[in-house]
Amino acid sequence: MIKDQLERGSFFLIMDTTSTYHNLGLGRTRSEQLETSIVRTPSQASLSEASDGGSTTLARKTSLGKLRSVGASPGRSRTHIRKTRSVQLNLAELSGGAGAALSRASSGSLGFSFSFTGFTVPPEDIADSQAFSDEDIPEDIEAGVTKKVHMEPTLPIHLKFTDVTYKVIIKKVRTVEKDILNGITGSASPGEVLALMGPSGSGKTTLLNLLGGRLRDPLTTGGSIFYNDQPYSKSLKRRIGYVTQDDVLFPHLTVRETLTYAALLRLPKTLSKQEKEERAMDVICELGLERCQDTMIGGSFVRGVSGGERKRVCIGNEIIINPSLLLLDEPTSGLDSTTALRIVQMLHDIAEAGKTVVTTIHQPSSRLFHKFDKLILLGKGSLLYYGKASEAMDYFSSIGCSPLIAMNPAEFLLDLANGNVNDVSVPSELEDKVEMGNLETQTRKGKPSPAFVHEYLVEAYDTRVADKEKKKLMVPDRIDEDLKAQLASPKREWGASWWQQFSILFQRGLKERRHDYLSWLRITQVISTAIILGLLWWQSDTSTPKGLQDQSGLLFFMAVFWGFFPVFTAIFTFPQERAMLNKERAVDMYRLSAYFIARTTSDLPLDLFLPVLFLLVVYFMTGLRLSVGPFFLTMLTLFLSIVAAQGLGLAIGATLMDVKKATTLASVAVMTFMLAGGFFVKKVPAFISWIRYVSFNYHTYRLLIKVQYDHITPSVHGMELDSGLTEVTAMVTMVIGYRLLAYLSLRRNMLHSA
Repeated sequence: MIKDQLERGSFFLIMDTTSTYHNLGLGRTRSEQLETSIVRTPSQASLSEASDGGSTTLARKTSLGKLRSVGASPGRSRTHIRKTRSVQLNLAELSGGAGAALSRASSGSLGFSFSFTGFTVPPEDIADSQAFSDEDIPEDIEAGVTKKVHMEPTLPIHLKFTDVTYKVIIKKVRTVEKDILNGITGSASPGEVLALMGPSGSGKTTLLNLLGGRLRDPLTTGGSIFYNDQPYSKSLKRRIGYVTQDDVLFPHLTVRETLTYAALLRLPKTLSKQEKEERAMDVICELGLERCQDTMIGGSFVRGVSGGERKRVCIGNEIIINPSLLLLDEPTSGLDSTTALRIVQMLHDIAEAGKTVVTTIHQPSSRLFHKFDKLILLGKGSLLYYGKASEAMDYFSSIGCSPLIAMNPAEFLLDLANGNVNDVSVPSELEDKVEMGNLETQTRKGKPSPAFVHEYLVEAYDTRVADKEKKKLMVPDRIDEDLKAQLASPKREWGASWWQQFSILFQRGLKERRHDYLSWLRITQVISTAIILGLLWWQSDTSTPKGLQDQSGLLFFMAVFWGFFPVFTAIFTFPQERAMLNKERAVDMYRLSAYFIARTTSDLPLDLFLPVLFLLVVYFMTGLRLSVGPFFLTMLTLFLSIVAAQGLGLAIGATLMDVKKATTLASVAVMTFMLAGGFFVKKVPAFISWIRYVSFNYHTYRLLIKVQYDHITPSVHGMELDSGLTEVTAMVTMVIGYRLLAYLSLRRNMLHSA
């Protein structure tokens, strides 16, 4: 009887735990359902053994061994192992306190693990897996093929920085230098989360950029930054993950597409495409993004995932490469306290896996503050505190600054950094300085001014702590020489070949921009214009000179329309994608040439759709030359005009990188090309007649006239209809020349921004 009751109790306990998981909003995957059915039988068997006087614990290793054979990937199976561990309760808990055990199982199931393949496995998981042999490898049940995803081990990085300074040189009437950072010193080791805290404008983001190697101008930077006692090198780009404050993502891609493209481009060449896609799915599972993996990211005009999910996607873009050093710029901005706590807990789990995590934080809650291992408090670019976050309050109490009311430690520290001591006890030394100084330095409430408070805090840190911390950093770390050699290598590594980068970026470009090109608004615009033209030139007659002149006006409008439309579409290409380009190029995600060619060629299939739609309406309504040859030649002429005009728009946008300036310049250029196109002015003055030869409107108009009327008359409006080879050559030259100019301008701007 006891045995049967225990077996029934184990079954209902496991089912209740699974139900609790589902009710809490955590969607179960197919593998989790398999896991429930697998765990049930070993639990009952273990309870039977316990009732007979055997072991009093559940058969953990039996259930774990079966779970390892179910997981589709190492990362996912390890997650399932952790979830199963929450329901592996001993016999005493089942018989004595089922309610308490269920509570612990439910709360344990909410634990957020971060141990996918490639990251250091926690000691408890190592202890659980020691009893398995090498044959216990995740297998694909349907295919019966063993899956092994090769992942490089995490390279630990010990970060040290001493007396880091940064200044901005402002050149106006006279050159002015403004100090942003003044002698910042600190360190972070694997397994630690270092928080950079301070008010707005204190230099947090600047310090983070310096630590990530994104600001390296010797004229404006000073101090030393070492990674495993080695200076920064290009090989570190693949070891450092940087999450910017702004969520720079493509709005029309889904979560899975975003992370998959990042994996294909950034992971080493040694991994196959399937292995890279599996890594992306592992990251999705570990970040809890399964429910929204097929949802678009969204943006200002596109509905997509929530703010917390978008931030997790940004973090996933960086941790997918298994970075040794992860830098984050205010990852909790704009999030509610619960979501922010989950993000910080995730960073803590990343650090426990052997990573070094450095993050800026603006105003954390008290729960967030206690999650940090180390803290750097900045005020006006100066260091006010560096050390353990748990010891920050004790330090400021030792210098006479204590909160007079119960308050969040983070709020207290930020008040001090801002010089606000309204609810803070003022040290006697500071009061003496105020009394000895001018009365103008005091506020109306008799408190010292923010400038006095800042000066006191900087002086207190320099005299009490700074020298001791610098001496600690002078002691070299015991780091293997092989690790140092890996960081010292100046070689730049690409995750994919040039052709692979091109094909991936081409596919990504098609998926991202098809929504804009094939939107109903743009299709309606083109069809409406075509219908209006068809009604105005309805079945026009070319048998008379007047009818020929009217129809030639239609051809000129077609040349102008399909020259004007692509220019103002292409202008926005590089200015709008500048943030994404800077972000991805900063981590050597792809070559600039592969991006440029993929970006410009991925628009061509989409550019061809609308002109075909336009011409199918206009051509037959207006009574143009009804023959197969002229129809396709007209289409080819318009396509050449579109590609040439698009090249001009790309060149203007890449040169100026400013939408307003580029739009103004493009308006002047297109208007000039239109006026010199050979329709409005027949006799152009010689000193300005050269403009027509660089005008795609002029050459497009001549080609359309030749295609439609070469069988009727040898000349139209005084223009001789030759073979058209000159016009085609000029158009092809413009297609190549404008794009070459755009590429050179883009490379110059990228080098300047870098």
